[in-house]
Amino acid sequence: MTRWLVLLLFMPIAAARAQVPAEEPSFVNEGIVNAPIDDVWKVWSTSQGYRATGVALADVDLRLGGLIRSRYRADGILGDAQTIENEILAYEPPRMIAIRIHKTPANFPFKEAWKHTWTVVTLTPLDGNRTVVRVSSLGYKADPESQAMRRFFEHGNEATLKTLAAHFAK
Repeated sequence: MTRWLVLLLFMPIAAARAQVPAEEPSFVNEGIVNAPIDDVWKVWSTSQGYRATGVALADVDLRLGGLIRSRYRADGILGDAQTIENEILAYEPPRMIAIRIHKTPANFPFKEAWKHTWTVVTLTPLDGNRTVVRVSSLGYKADPESQAMRRFFEHGNEATLKTLAAHFAK
């Protein structure tokens, strides 16, 4: 049963990525989590919930123009040089949130490419208290830095979806 669940959870991710050639300005990661949509929405809309994405520290200011601030390591404080800030562009509870990078951590290797990208997270309820999580990443260019960042986030988003699925599997 667990083997089939893993296959069902991550088969859509591989299929979604395979549909968009690398030179396209966007890509999609997608998976299913075993939780009702309202619980999954709390991941994207609350500070406590956002930690289910794999970050150690988080602060979510859910409003237009609000920031989602996070750190992957707990050995610092939110607002320091390693804090990631994403600006909230739009949201429709409990189905969609659109964000863009507002500030990268100091050691982020892609110094320009991030300025042109944004992300849309869409949640779709399924029977059995399950939710499809679809992460659309947009605005990537054909230049080498943008394509390297694209590969970085393709893998990172896939890892985030796996972390989220594991969180709700508990």
